[in-house]
Amino acid sequence: MIECPTCSFENSEDSNYCRRCGTKLATAGLEDSTVSYPAPELDQKQIARRPSAGAAGPALQIRSGGGREGELVVLETDVLTIGRNPDNHLFLDDVTVSRRHARILRDGRGYLIEDLRSLNGTYVNRRRIERHRLRDGDELQIGKYKLVFLTKAES
Repeated sequence: MIECPTCSFENSEDSNYCRRCGTKLATAGLEDSTVSYPAPELDQKQIARRPSAGAAGPALQIRSGGGREGELVVLETDVLTIGRNPDNHLFLDDVTVSRRHARILRDGRGYLIEDLRSLNGTYVNRRRIERHRLRDGDELQIGKYKLVFLTKAES
């Protein structure tokens, strides 16, 4: 496991960036990198986190992909951005995920997922979508990541 120097999150050995905050992790043998960008400053609301025990409310649970199985992302904001760029609310470290891939919007009737014209698409229940109203148990696929939408966060 590789510990992030910024947020102390334990990342798997194959991680290049912290899967919580997006900080570039030290990697041996990359002395001749072409470009180096510092991780953007993120406030705590932008960092996808695990809820405390007993937390309730809508959430996404990562079911597979990237060694993050079981991680819960509580939907606490009106807009949650998803993508490969570390400044997204939900950072997915996978080359098949677009930098700005999708977003989840909260409105008076619940939650919608909207594809942001990504190259490889956003799938809900194995169907490619542009926009979809989320229901409890819907399976989302973005790149190699499979997530499930839960109306109540599991503890």
